[in-house]
Amino acid sequence: METFAVQPRDTTCRTLLYAAHHAFRRDLDRLAAAAAAGKGRASHVRAGWENLKEQLRLHQELEDGWLWPRVERAVAGRRAERAVLEEMRAEHVRLTPLIARVDAAMGTAPGRGAAGEGGELSAAVRELREALERHLLHEEMSALPLAESVLAGAQWRELAAEARGRCEEGTPLFVPWVVDGIGPVERSRFLTSLPKPLRELNRVMWEPRYRKRRLWSV
Repeated sequence: METFAVQPRDTTCRTLLYAAHHAFRRDLDRLAAAAAAGKGRASHVRAGWENLKEQLRLHQELEDGWLWPRVERAVAGRRAERAVLEEMRAEHVRLTPLIARVDAAMGTAPGRGAAGEGGELSAAVRELREALERHLLHEEMSALPLAESVLAGAQWRELAAEARGRCEEGTPLFVPWVVDGIGPVERSRFLTSLPKPLRELNRVMWEPRYRKRRLWSV
């Protein structure tokens, strides 16, 4: 199956990355609302949190393992540009203990029982949300424009080819997760960046299956 057919110098890669950023923000807002309502440990909220963590992990692996190394090679010898990429990786590392703090407050961390409903969870989510927002803005304003300015079409195609195997495994969840609750214009922009067969699969199979999971419902 053809997955994300990234075209050189077009908006497909940008659309996919920015769509994931929007979904991260949306899901953390949902978790914050559930925590404020005292429902942060509800089963569907926990399921939403577990999916969010997995999507964030895959996103960071794509960047740290595939995208940033290509940009680094393209900017070899340019200290300021390389510093931006080092900051991206450092910010990813700094998110790890904040995610673990949310796990602990939800009672989902290994070896931890139920704990920290309400105030503790709300504080943990707020700290993670603020740190992630700073990182996403930094990435959107500095790192992604840098990547778009230095990578040629062949490099974007190479990146897409390497990512294809992992993306194919996660696409049936990634696509409906991204479009969950977004506005019609943003939904259309995202879906039209995908090959038509994937849009049809999402319509008839992936999105109905995703909705049945009722992620974040309380």
